[in-house]
Amino acid sequence: MNPAIDRIVRIFETGVELRARCARELPASIERAAWLVIDALGTGNKVLCCGNGGSAADAQHFSSEMLNRFERERPGLPAIALTTDTSTLTSIGNDYEFADIFAKQVRALGKAGDVLLAYSTSGRSPNIVRAIAAAHERAMPILLVSGRDGGPAAAMLAPGDIEIRVPSVETARIQEVHLTITHCLCDLIDGHLLDHLERGTSR
Repeated sequence: MNPAIDRIVRIFETGVELRARCARELPASIERAAWLVIDALGTGNKVLCCGNGGSAADAQHFSSEMLNRFERERPGLPAIALTTDTSTLTSIGNDYEFADIFAKQVRALGKAGDVLLAYSTSGRSPNIVRAIAAAHERAMPILLVSGRDGGPAAAMLAPGDIEIRVPSVETARIQEVHLTITHCLCDLIDGHLLDHLERGTSR
């Protein structure tokens, strides 16, 4: 018996079990979220993305797939990761506090009709909570990609906002599903926009 091998196998098995559960429970909310983004982009608005740590990487991943491309050639789509400008992040953190690093950017860059895409495995990050509050001030709908019980971030959501909550308490497993959710969103967005461009179809 090799404990390390057993642990690796269990990590894979736990991930497979969670993904199978998510495949049953999350598709409707993922579809709604995709339409939220599609409708925003279709009216000339953009997506502002944020998260901490691994969730910052998810925010940047989504933004890069929009600005560049996903799996098919298409024009770039407007999305901004609020996690990448170190001068802005450190100046806000130094002059005010770390909890304001996203909210101040949302207030400066966001406008009514833009979407705030926030990734948080717990929903408890103060800077995510404040970003949601700032987005509501700007009449921006929220797309929260979360886990655990959704935390204070989920409790702040208003009608018209959408939460995609991964039913797990393991941060690493939640993040793995967050990546799949991101790819599902990109696939649906591309599928609609490219079909619309190529065939003149509509929702």
